[in-house]
Amino acid sequence: MATKQQFSSFADLLAGSEQPVLVDFYATWCGPCQMMAPILEQVNGQLKGRLKVVKIDSDRYPQLASQYQIHALPTLVLFKQGQPVDRIEGVLTADQLVQRLQAQL
Repeated sequence: MATKQQFSSFADLLAGSEQPVLVDFYATWCGPCQMMAPILEQVNGQLKGRLKVVKIDSDRYPQLASQYQIHALPTLVLFKQGQPVDRIEGVLTADQLVQRLQAQL
């Protein structure tokens, strides 16, 4: 399951993960973001153990949204070893997202 993450340091969250981290930058008022929630659940199930999915509310963490240049929601950023390696803006189907992520895992 994707987790709504509370953290003291985003860098610590990334550095502390041995798996790649897929960060879903979303907002509670964003319709397409709500559509992504069940899709991310499916993806998390299919890639269990190979990927960590984290949801971050861009309204609660505007400094992170700014740092990673999040201009559209939803935006998914895949981090490996603390560095962004892929970025997806908008809604994809679970199959499309799994296919895209598998190339990076």
